[in-house]
Amino acid sequence: MRRFDYSFLSNGLLPANLVNLTANISALKTIAGVRKGEYTQIFTELESIAKVQSIKSSNAIEGIVTSDERIAAIVNQNSAPLNHNEAEIAGYRDALNEIHLGFSHIDFSQRDILRLHELMLSIAGYEYGGQYKTDDNVILEVDRDGNRRVRFRPTSAADTPKAMEQLELAYLEARDDASINQLLLIPCVILDFLCIHPFRDGNGRMSRLLSLLLLYKNGYDAGKYVSFEEQINKYKAYYYEALRQSSAGWDANQNSYFPFIENFLSMLYMCYKELDKRFAILNGKRITKRARIEATVLNSLTPLSKAEICRILPDVSPTTVETVLGAMVRNGSIKKIGVSKSTRYIKAK
Repeated sequence: MRRFDYSFLSNGLLPANLVNLTANISALKTIAGVRKGEYTQIFTELESIAKVQSIKSSNAIEGIVTSDERIAAIVNQNSAPLNHNEAEIAGYRDALNEIHLGFSHIDFSQRDILRLHELMLSIAGYEYGGQYKTDDNVILEVDRDGNRRVRFRPTSAADTPKAMEQLELAYLEARDDASINQLLLIPCVILDFLCIHPFRDGNGRMSRLLSLLLLYKNGYDAGKYVSFEEQINKYKAYYYEALRQSSAGWDANQNSYFPFIENFLSMLYMCYKELDKRFAILNGKRITKRARIEATVLNSLTPLSKAEICRILPDVSPTTVETVLGAMVRNGSIKKIGVSKSTRYIKAK
């Protein structure tokens, strides 16, 4: 049986890059907290954009996709799901909303984890939602020739309830240890959850929901305003490589958490940096509307639609946004992706 022990986080022998990352994140968190208290409307607008991006990206990582228009309709509950993929997306929406609205009343406990899993799968109609796996599962990978091999063997179905109990208790113990930085603890717990792989389906999406839950409970809520899941999806090759490295030797208690911690914190740091950039744009009272539109697109890590830019800059008219975007495309500073309602704009390479 895997032993869950996070005491190594308090021994003072942590890599310097991880210590620096946590310090930088904490500094940006403080700045964001002050701004959020003073500019509620700005953060409300950013949250509505991030929610759509989070639901789209977390499902896309698992190959669950639909059009941007349908994503928006489902997220805003303007339409019922039209197919199985959309039912999966709607389930993630409900679970994410539960965390956004009630994270202070949800804990990293088996009871709450099972309830979130049931909620996430309920619309798709899975009978095993809210239940641990009953059959052993394996993590496969496929080589260039199409040959499959087992990359990782998670905890057996028979041992899963006990492993989840021990994971919960180990987290609670470490959470109450004042010498352990919670920002370092959270990715360790998420890695262990992924290695247990307690469910027949939905483990990856649950890991991202639980990541947000634990971050929010510790005051790190940048993922509400800049999608944490979108960062993972955009750089998923690095995410999966970090997961591979940190899961090696896991079953024998010989793995290193550090690659996964670094990747996790890097994604969170990017969220805070993007939030800092977007807020600076939103709060830039001394620059012209044109300059604010230009900076919004050029500083974005991801392609933005005209509607998204209008939500980020609520005092700028859609006509002005369209005019500036057209000029930027013509001068080559940005490029246009997609057509019609799917059009997005991103900084040219």
